[in-house]
Amino acid sequence: MARLGPVRLTLAEVAREAGLSAATLVQRFGSKRGLLLAVSASAVTGIDGCFEAILERVRRERSSPLAALIDAATEMSRNSQSPEEMANHLAFLQIDVSDPDFHAHMLELSRRIASGYRALLDAAVAAGEIVKCDTARLARAIGGLCGGSLIGWAVFREGTAEAWVRKDLDVLIGPYRTASRAKKGGRRRR
Repeated sequence: MARLGPVRLTLAEVAREAGLSAATLVQRFGSKRGLLLAVSASAVTGIDGCFEAILERVRRERSSPLAALIDAATEMSRNSQSPEEMANHLAFLQIDVSDPDFHAHMLELSRRIASGYRALLDAAVAAGEIVKCDTARLARAIGGLCGGSLIGWAVFREGTAEAWVRKDLDVLIGPYRTASRAKKGGRRRR
């Protein structure tokens, strides 16, 4: 999907890569739109489990919730290996915001991602990594920054998408880091 984008993507191409026949995909999904809606719905249903697993790992390993948040927030950047792939993701986003069926999935996915970010931010506050703040609002800002940062990377084409997003996240989160976190090697910027 990232390689071809929504216009060039065909059921035949998906079937070839999946080792199936196009007729099998038509029987299962009805159309390319049906397949894309199923992919969209599956992203929504899978996201909660991803954040639950991240939080469980943080608790079990007593690792940094803030580091886990940054890893989670940069995950989408790992799906954009080139500016062309980023352009294809933007083409899918256009569908997500203009088509009511896709928008319903995108809206729910966005809410769940913000909720996952907030849970990690709350854990970072509890761990003393960041100051007490409006974690719901900061979670929304992180989501917005990540999307915008990916577009910036596609325009400037400097380094990897992940490194670009991480640097922007550091600027956003820096003022929220606690003094003790800054002394332990975390960067604190104003």
